[in-house]
Amino acid sequence: MYKPFDLTGRRVLVTGGNGGIGLGMARALGQAGATVAIWGSNPAKTEQARASLADEGVSVHAFSCDIGDEQAVQGCFDETLATLGDLDACFANAGISSRPTRMVDMSTEEFHRVLRINLDGVFFTARAAARAMIDREHGGSLVFTASTAAVEGAARNSHYGASKGAVTSYARALAVELARHGIRVNSILPGWIRTDMTDRAMNDEKFAGNVLPRIPARRWGEIEDFGGIAVYLASEASAYHTGDQFIIDGGYTKF
Repeated sequence: MYKPFDLTGRRVLVTGGNGGIGLGMARALGQAGATVAIWGSNPAKTEQARASLADEGVSVHAFSCDIGDEQAVQGCFDETLATLGDLDACFANAGISSRPTRMVDMSTEEFHRVLRINLDGVFFTARAAARAMIDREHGGSLVFTASTAAVEGAARNSHYGASKGAVTSYARALAVELARHGIRVNSILPGWIRTDMTDRAMNDEKFAGNVLPRIPARRWGEIEDFGGIAVYLASEASAYHTGDQFIIDGGYTKF
């Protein structure tokens, strides 16, 4: 019987799993049978997400972590690994955005605030996960959440686009470097997805009037749209799939 998408017995970490796309992925992973650990920087929000997932029957653990802090990430990862017992897949999903700002008006502090989470955080998380997977000699899957801003000109959001473009390049490099250890590395590039992060923009009549007609699917993406790709990348179905970037945007970048 063909059951490559069955995640029973698998242990998965999702950073930023307390909301948005990360929550959508964590829910699908858990419903497919995985034991899931979610990280979030807001303890109350993270606990609320854990309780909600647990009520849905998901085997879930929650941890609070500032992924821009190297020592905090390593400490939280050690605690997560001790709780799960092992790690089969890691979704470095946590990220932040910023108010639209012209590059010439952008402060150095704001530029580095975004890169600290969106790029440094991915590095700290992926390094800890890869070390664990190599030590256990069973391989695994690393998945980075980037953005379509990585492949299009994100005017007035150049620092965000730079961070996400770097993430896709990092994933390709690691796919080559870590393949000998049985570790595959891929990135996911969401388009316009309805989350707390995008709520302000999507509720802006002018923005919605300009953007929504450019989405061939004629709707905003939902966090549930990322369940399938998460399960695929955590499963045996993707055992020979590495170095790729999955654009999930309803056709936005093709129109």
